[in-house]
Amino acid sequence: MTQLEKVHAQFIAEFGEAPSFIVRAPGRVNLIGEHTDYNDGFVFPLAIDRAAWIALRPRADATVCAISLDMDDRRQFALDDLRRPAELKWIDYLTGVAWALAERGYALRGWEGVLAGDVPIGSGLSSSAALELAAARAFHCVSGFEWDAAAIALACQAAENEWLGVKCGIMDQMISAAGVQNRALLIDCRSLETDAAPLPDESAVVILDTGTRRGLVDSAYNERREQCEAAARHFAVKALRDIDSPSFAARAHELDALSRKRARHVITENDRTLRARDAMNADDAALLGQLMIESHISLRDDFEVSSPALDAIVDCANADEACYGARMTGAGFGGCAVALVNAEGARSFVERVSACYIAATGNQPALYVTRACRGAETVFP
Repeated sequence: MTQLEKVHAQFIAEFGEAPSFIVRAPGRVNLIGEHTDYNDGFVFPLAIDRAAWIALRPRADATVCAISLDMDDRRQFALDDLRRPAELKWIDYLTGVAWALAERGYALRGWEGVLAGDVPIGSGLSSSAALELAAARAFHCVSGFEWDAAAIALACQAAENEWLGVKCGIMDQMISAAGVQNRALLIDCRSLETDAAPLPDESAVVILDTGTRRGLVDSAYNERREQCEAAARHFAVKALRDIDSPSFAARAHELDALSRKRARHVITENDRTLRARDAMNADDAALLGQLMIESHISLRDDFEVSSPALDAIVDCANADEACYGARMTGAGFGGCAVALVNAEGARSFVERVSACYIAATGNQPALYVTRACRGAETVFP
């Protein structure tokens, strides 16, 4: 049973009739451009074929009632009495989206519905952004406001930053809102301008889930962001995106050793991400793969957000004959890596890398070939 069929059937079981709407919003995998988004830089994700789904109908009052099949839980909240969470639960992502939309002047109606998803939680594939954008799409359906992907993405980012306390950048929400079928999306995280580019011919993207998890709020994510902001202040610029590589090389000695490493990653990662666009447009899988390898080394050594499990699965992937290049993806400290591989060899690549990783770590991974999908949308009616 697909996720769409699951929420549709359960909605009928719960409410005795078919839903008025079914919406979906995808998770994402980032090919390159990591920890650059909150530095106003460049990222290059694609929306994946795993998503959060909501089957719903409008209510006459200002209440949202939601049933999570994944959490085996049901919750509700009043749109005119939104309360910040003392302890974070899944419903708080919906509450936060409602708060952020209302703060921006959107007139919201209540709804009731059934939620399910297949984006692995805590894997670095943005299950939270998928849930936020699915909730925003649900409010769009029942409330009738215009769908502006960038504006809605910014609202969902604000929900995560200000309501949930995670200082994420705009990438996750933006790609979930604006993903393009069969394309990766270069996002300028300052202007929110996008540029869709095709993956190299005869290549495939494989997600490499290490089976290890991390919590963003409890991780060093916020600490890294503060370090980047301090380096930007030292150079008297708005964000590290405003320092090019030659300027940084000339002044890097002014920073302490730790700040220098953090800044060097962001600045060189922006360069790699823009070069990745050129590689894709030139159909150069080898160059794109090499840039991904360099990205992982920088994340491991300069930004220090990798982990033994991530390094092990990346090493297994990069040693495989079918692989052009692999790197950790997401915030780090666990979760997933991503590999660009020869499409014909993708299935056997999955088998070989799984065996290599199990032998190296004893962990059970989950590897799967993915494809680039559309962003948040109403799929029914």
